[in-house]
Amino acid sequence: MLVRTGWRRIALIGPAFIAAVAYVDPGNVATNVTAGATFGYTLVWVVVLANVMAVLVQYLSAKLGLVTRRSLATHLGERLPRGPRLAYWVQAEAIAIATDLAEVVGGAIALYLLFDLPLVVGAGVTVVVSVLILLIGDRHGQSALERTIMGFLALIAVGFVAGLFVAPPEAIDLMGGLVPRFDGAESVLLASGIIGATVMPHVIYLHSSLTVDRLGPRAEGLSVPTLLRVTRVDVAAALVLAGLLNLSLLVLAASALYGIDGTDTLTGVHEVVTSELGAGVALLFAVALLGSGLASTSVGSAAGAEVMQGLLGIRLPRLVRRVVTAIPAVVVLAVGIEPSRALVVSQVVLSLGIPFALVPLVLLTSSRSVMGEHVNRRAVSLAAWAVAAVVITLNLALLWLTFGG
Repeated sequence: MLVRTGWRRIALIGPAFIAAVAYVDPGNVATNVTAGATFGYTLVWVVVLANVMAVLVQYLSAKLGLVTRRSLATHLGERLPRGPRLAYWVQAEAIAIATDLAEVVGGAIALYLLFDLPLVVGAGVTVVVSVLILLIGDRHGQSALERTIMGFLALIAVGFVAGLFVAPPEAIDLMGGLVPRFDGAESVLLASGIIGATVMPHVIYLHSSLTVDRLGPRAEGLSVPTLLRVTRVDVAAALVLAGLLNLSLLVLAASALYGIDGTDTLTGVHEVVTSELGAGVALLFAVALLGSGLASTSVGSAAGAEVMQGLLGIRLPRLVRRVVTAIPAVVVLAVGIEPSRALVVSQVVLSLGIPFALVPLVLLTSSRSVMGEHVNRRAVSLAAWAVAAVVITLNLALLWLTFGG
């Protein structure tokens, strides 16, 4: 009986891995590689801090859906009057489009690196494949989608970690990177980008919806406290994996690419990796980047659909939604805007939506009328508000340094 119960609990692990894919999207890849190549190990502590904050935020999102049986977007849809609710949806949809832009562009760059496909064609292929990935969940259930995303994460892990075996970091330098410090205004900008792009609004919305049905057949007979314990394991495992992948990118860049020109674009990074670490490592990097773009854009599309359903009660056909949100990315590539620059701009736009997702999440999970006996403990609420303050402050700093510095 204990063995069977144990396997049932393991079978509940998965929603956090879907959310975790967003933490290794092409925007994060570009930011972490740039940080390592430009400042060495200086910002290692920032990646670690960002991951710790992400664990708390994603757990609260999962907890909200599990306890209340409603997603964050649904809670907001039930509480906001029609006018503010529509405005709220408009900003959330803008964030979804910005998210899609980064991920589709990243997939297009990967296909260019691997097969020399024109970027516009690569964007189209990325969109089509992402629809096919989402259809797995539609036809075979959420568990099948979770396993598919876990497969992509394994692929991403192999591709991004492989270079460390060729250029392993110095342990002393790596440990030194855990000491909080900056190296000029540019390092502050990158630190803001790393943290600001880590707690992303679309996965806060999505994660709460992924756990709404955790009291279904797979969890029959398990209490809410037991499910919350399983959820903590799920979130910790998924986010630690995502954090290690982000850290490996920064560390690889610090150990092998530090001070080398040409690492300010993903195409340039691929060329430098080829020359410094070999064609094999560069191939694995490009394959991982492709997996990152395909998986993360699928997750982003699912998040956008959930927000529309929760706030407006509208669910568009999957293909229609994918085409609409992908149009800006295709336009950006078609008019010749530098793809890596588009990635950076998309992350700035993304940062604007963080308070709209994070603040309501903390408010709801700290409310006894909403959460009942599972309301956040005082220490958890204080930690969550501290995370919200840090993330919002750093995103404001990111905006100021980008446009006003």
